[in-house]
Amino acid sequence: MISLFPGLPLIESPLFPAVAPSQGFTDEEMRIAGDLHEKGYAVFDFPDVDIDARIARIQVDLGPQYGMDLTDPDSDKTVGERRVQDAWKENDDVRAIAANQTVINLLSKLYGRGAFPFQTLNFSVGTQQDAHSDSVHFSSLPERFMCGVWLAMEDVGPDAGPLFYYPGSHRWPIMTNALIGRRGFGSDLASAQDPYGPAWAALCDVHGAREEVFLARKGQALIWCANLLHGGSPQNDARLTRWSQVTHYYFDDCIYYTPAFSDEAIGQLDMRDLVAICDGSPRANRYLGKEVIRQRSDMNRGRHGRIWRWARRRFSKNR
Repeated sequence: MISLFPGLPLIESPLFPAVAPSQGFTDEEMRIAGDLHEKGYAVFDFPDVDIDARIARIQVDLGPQYGMDLTDPDSDKTVGERRVQDAWKENDDVRAIAANQTVINLLSKLYGRGAFPFQTLNFSVGTQQDAHSDSVHFSSLPERFMCGVWLAMEDVGPDAGPLFYYPGSHRWPIMTNALIGRRGFGSDLASAQDPYGPAWAALCDVHGAREEVFLARKGQALIWCANLLHGGSPQNDARLTRWSQVTHYYFDDCIYYTPAFSDEAIGQLDMRDLVAICDGSPRANRYLGKEVIRQRSDMNRGRHGRIWRWARRRFSKNR
């Protein structure tokens, strides 16, 4: 039955309860799949026997990049940079966490398509970020074939700005520019998520949504669906760190783009050029097995000058 909806991730399909028993899930995989289907997130222990050593090396290597005094327990840890993006390019441990094959295999099984990591974010403190959905930053056609995995690199208490989320919000409408009545293609934004804030707040109000806070222990990880509303709680104690790593994953045979700067209805997509962290190879934008490429005349216009068309050829089966 799941083949009736190949354009939906398995764990987000309305047929999931009927087909789940036939997917060969272990008990733990079934628990994770069920949580993702019902709540939009799932917690698990990160599968790496060397994780403590990796975390220690990452903290030593990336620590200076945050511009704060990590040696003084009473110093303000919030004064410097909050994140380092794509440290996987220089740090083998960040890359190993992102490219963990057990996690990639799990996500591929949960979503029904091959997963690949494409971005890492490393944090020394919490983001204190307003509630938002990643779907305005990273999306795909078909939609929802994106997820994040957040790894706690230390125990997180309530005063350290823990992660929060709204269970079940992954089922709400995905925010698009058409939905809120704005043009995105070619626009400039100080924050890609700001235009959608009032709409997310309204959905929370009408659903009577209540946030849950993740007081994680070191080595726990959380998978969240593309449209789950989440953010960072206020940091009540500026002396605390909240080391963590986020890895974002896409899935095979999709178009990958940034909705905040796109107008899907008229084919104006801010498409992404991706490299898979796990093997360093490019991942082409595809739709139903065919590559989607930009017109040659438009290749030099920069980020917001991109349009797309179907490739004229099908890829061979062994490519």
